[in-house]
Amino acid sequence: MARTPDGPPPPPAVQKLRLRYAKRGRLRFSSHRDFQRAFERAIRRAEVPIAFSAGFNPHPKVSYAGAAPTGTASEAEYLEIAVVERCDPDLVRKALDESLPPGLDVLEVVEARTGSLPDRIDASVWQVELPTMSPEQAGTAVAAFLARASVPVERVLKDGRRQLDARVPVVALTVDTSAASGPSGTPYAILRMVVRHETPAVRPDDVLTGLRQVADLVPPASEARVTRLAQGLLADDGQVADPLAPDREPVTSLVTEPAEGAGTLHP
Repeated sequence: MARTPDGPPPPPAVQKLRLRYAKRGRLRFSSHRDFQRAFERAIRRAEVPIAFSAGFNPHPKVSYAGAAPTGTASEAEYLEIAVVERCDPDLVRKALDESLPPGLDVLEVVEARTGSLPDRIDASVWQVELPTMSPEQAGTAVAAFLARASVPVERVLKDGRRQLDARVPVVALTVDTSAASGPSGTPYAILRMVVRHETPAVRPDDVLTGLRQVADLVPPASEARVTRLAQGLLADDGQVADPLAPDREPVTSLVTEPAEGAGTLHP
């Protein structure tokens, strides 16, 4: 006979909230597991009425929509939480942001209305700063890369060394013409790329490896400063739609004020 946990079942979730957060500065070196631990501590400190799963090992109902690679900064990471009391999204944002270390910043919280968050994300916009390379050098490498139909690269995954095609998922790859300047005042290259999400995922360092293979000009990925600028659904014009936009659209039936008896959040 199957065992069941003692005690009553956990309270049901009554609201879902979607969050956009950033990884900045030194915190870009935190792993996804590091962030998960920090975020769950922040939930407890902020006294967010998080919902828990049932069973012998209840865990907070937090769903992550992908994660930037360790060492990569991001302005567009997303997750969803379920809560057992209706909450004001802005209060949740402030409380969680104050409970996380500087560099892990909660930028926006909205109430989830319809659809699935992962279904709204199939591409990323990346910025790659190359401090030791001129825009002209980068432009030559980018042209050579885009001229190829396929650029095979290798990467070590959990199941061993795999070959990936770094070219096919790249929807757009350009050199920023505004080119930032380094300490010496010399302009350096900044790449902008739109990469479609695939399995296994092709990351900016894979694209850099491909650029190095086809043009032998791009420096090692360790010298690049990579930031994810956006995630979302890829449109026909190459733009990436904000995945939280549908949740911000006015809905007349939406309760905009905290429900009576809703818990107070304390940072």
